[in-house]
Amino acid sequence: MSGTQSTQDTQDPQAVPRLAIRDLDIHFATDGGDVHAVDTMDVEVAPGEILAIVGESGSGKSVTARSILGLLPETAEATGAVLVSGTDVVSLSGAQLRALRGEDVSMIFQEPSSAMNPVFPIWWQIGEGLRAHRPGMTRKEIRAEAVAALEKVGIPDPIERIDRYPHEFSGGQKQRIMIAMALALGAELIVADEPTTALDVTVQAEILELLRDVRDRFGTSIIVITHNMGVVADLADSVAVMYHGKVIERAGAQELFAHPREDYTKKLLAAVPHLGRNSAWTALDSEQQQQIDEAHPVVVAKDLVIEYPGRLGRPPFRAVKGVDFTIRAGQVYGLVGESGSGKTTIGRAMAGLERTTGGSLQVLGHEMNGMKEKSFKPLRRRIGFVFQDPATSFNPHLTIEQCIAEPLIVHEPQQGPAEHTKQVRELLEAVELPGSYAGRYPHELSGGQRQRISLARALVLGPELLIADEPTSALDVSVQATVLELFRELQSRLGFAALFISHDLAVVDTLAHRIGVLFRGELVEDGHGPDVLQRPSHDYTRKLIASLPVPDPVEQAERREAFIREWGRGAAI
Repeated sequence: MSGTQSTQDTQDPQAVPRLAIRDLDIHFATDGGDVHAVDTMDVEVAPGEILAIVGESGSGKSVTARSILGLLPETAEATGAVLVSGTDVVSLSGAQLRALRGEDVSMIFQEPSSAMNPVFPIWWQIGEGLRAHRPGMTRKEIRAEAVAALEKVGIPDPIERIDRYPHEFSGGQKQRIMIAMALALGAELIVADEPTTALDVTVQAEILELLRDVRDRFGTSIIVITHNMGVVADLADSVAVMYHGKVIERAGAQELFAHPREDYTKKLLAAVPHLGRNSAWTALDSEQQQQIDEAHPVVVAKDLVIEYPGRLGRPPFRAVKGVDFTIRAGQVYGLVGESGSGKTTIGRAMAGLERTTGGSLQVLGHEMNGMKEKSFKPLRRRIGFVFQDPATSFNPHLTIEQCIAEPLIVHEPQQGPAEHTKQVRELLEAVELPGSYAGRYPHELSGGQRQRISLARALVLGPELLIADEPTSALDVSVQATVLELFRELQSRLGFAALFISHDLAVVDTLAHRIGVLFRGELVEDGHGPDVLQRPSHDYTRKLIASLPVPDPVEQAERREAFIREWGRGAAI
């Protein structure tokens, strides 16, 4: 059964639903008052069905997902029923919930790096659920089950790798291990909360293929919480659209994409970026293109090498291998490539956060190879940085206003608190957040909201160079469209140069005048956006483009078959 088929055609109408949510209401008690997160929700998921729940940040998607496993915090009050294979989760005790989790329903959390324990090897973490549900298992049996679980999700050399730790795996591999944990006890329902967020398109393709395979082989029902409409088109049988805590539309994937009923759904689909439809380079006239191509360089890399020293007898690891590129004033340079290709390493080196070990890297006229912090420090105010993971880049003890104002306090102490507050409020409005959020703390915001705060902080000093590392990876499509438009408007008005790192080729095409493609530390392609994305010369670039899911179930099914014909099933792995 493919994601392009209607669920009514593929499932037995008499089958007992794997999940039935009835009149679910969830309230949170907060310092700012009562928050109504989910409002009288009704949803069913049939055996073997893949349901995608979509909606903007704060719409109640993740709260709904956590309610299915009874993982709501103590501040939450839930009424209604959440029936997992006929058992009402809302009324269960702690001991009953622990028995349900793993065997009946499992969860793939949004950020595998933070969901795994960094001090235990993989086999121990897979075995944690096995020990809880099958206390008589021996260490040898648990290790054998861990090997089998890793084999199911395609991790190579599982016998050797079960003894490794989370940091020794790539982002895509950690996501696969999370899926292995969800499958370890044979759960018939899996809840996947943003399972492909921040993954490059080739790794995303392998995770989607794996989830389809899990459904087909084991008859597992899957709920996918996502903001990526391409993922929805590629994977889902049916779609539920959430808005302000309510399910406002539910339909088969083909029907929803072809004939959306609600205005919000139409807006959501219209906001999805399409490759080649709104290219930043072609939007410029010939005079503007010439001005950018002839502008003075802001960043110049020549034969750039960045190497990490080996430890415990291991040889050094060369993350960046002789890369050449130039970023000019007023130019947005998009950098794409799979996990581990060196994108973030280059961005951090430009900001003075990584040491270069060979070649030359000049940033704002300053040579970074052998740079001294004392000489580079005055340039820091001219560089803005949007970090990949906003949850860990903020001080949890500071309010949002204090987080955004911190660069102003450091670099413009002559301004008073009143002026700082005014600038912070203006930036909050610019990234579509109410001024009242200034008094909140980072943990009180959703992932997408924190990402917008991160962008506001990077822009607060009016930088000449902005380094944006996956700045829209956690944003739903409607907010992403707003932030991208804001980015374009600010970049055009202020004229700052930018390095834009992303795994989303359509987003890069929307923003970047020039695009570089990294593969295992080497720059394999570099050119204007349309030249790289519409007329790629390197096989790796062609594979990246073919791996990108498009927000149309019919077209995406054709693209998937074409990809398999050219590169073979599992080629993205």
